[in-house]
Amino acid sequence: MTYDIVIVGGGIFGLSVAKAALGKGLKVALLEKDTIASGASAGLVGALMPHVPSRWNEKKQFQLDALIELSDIVAKLEEATGLSVGYSRAGRLIPLYTEHKLEHTLDRVEESKQRWNSAETGFTFNVVKETPFNDWLTPEAAPLGIIWDTLAARANPRLVSAGLKVFLEPRIDIMEHTPFLGFDEKTGTVSLGNGGSLTADRVVLSAGYEGFTPLSEMAGKTIGIGVKGQSLLLEYKADRPLPVIYDDGIYVVSHANGTVAIGSTSEQEWESKEPVEEDIQAMLSKAVSFCPSLKGAPILTRWAGIRPKCKKRDPLVGLIPGKDKTWVATGGFKISYAISHRIAVCLMQEMFPEQGKPVHLPESFKPAHHFT
Repeated sequence: MTYDIVIVGGGIFGLSVAKAALGKGLKVALLEKDTIASGASAGLVGALMPHVPSRWNEKKQFQLDALIELSDIVAKLEEATGLSVGYSRAGRLIPLYTEHKLEHTLDRVEESKQRWNSAETGFTFNVVKETPFNDWLTPEAAPLGIIWDTLAARANPRLVSAGLKVFLEPRIDIMEHTPFLGFDEKTGTVSLGNGGSLTADRVVLSAGYEGFTPLSEMAGKTIGIGVKGQSLLLEYKADRPLPVIYDDGIYVVSHANGTVAIGSTSEQEWESKEPVEEDIQAMLSKAVSFCPSLKGAPILTRWAGIRPKCKKRDPLVGLIPGKDKTWVATGGFKISYAISHRIAVCLMQEMFPEQGKPVHLPESFKPAHHFT
């Protein structure tokens, strides 16, 4: 079988690249050694949060633009599939309890009006004394006020991936339980772990943290690492959409399906890929301290996964140095679900330049930044 593009990895980056390639009219195959979204993309949290509006740079602008356009992207996916992905522009609350943090935040309020273009977009980043959500974030946790941003959103990561899979399945070839062994650019042969092969004009590597091994071999240096994250899911039925809460490294996300996700850790050193109960209970205890209505809520499931983080922190997107037909899109780490659609657009426009104004890809995302 011959394809215009073969994508390696069925996480959120691979799925998004496949959708963008399909939009170009390309014949696409998506290879996944396990099942779709079975790795880091199977997380529970789904907090879609903007960067704090300070020390502005290309990366922060890229994520801001991605978050703003995400509502339309989600609406079109839900219309095409008839499935909800649990998306809501719910906002974000961050409690303030030190003078230093308050002063730092107040300095950012004015800058946010410019960076977020509040007058046009309507999205704000403010410090308030109280919110309509006192039964959610307890006022006692925020003696100096609360950061309330109206740009942050949430989605259910597993539902997003499931929606993309449903959209793609009738339109491309999805090959689960099919390991990728290599790509010979001269012959166009893609070697598979089941002993078979495909023919492709180009290959895109989006294989999560395990994909860093071949990339590091090509670069002669470590390109990225796997960082463990853990989270848990509670049964908790809210009567309205509730904002994301962030405090002390912990996210609390109320989903539309009667659950609340709490997470997640960032562990650069780990031995087991499985959830550690001591860590789960510590996260739950922290969350209950600022969101006491969660006390006693039943734990439905625990999750742990290894997320791909580039050594130079930013995602890696583009043609691999020294290659002619092998591309990469990886390293989204915590913000993958917020930016994957925009990453995919950038990759397609680099492969197939068009007239008009292209989406700007930050220089720090490009392979030259990561491989040198």
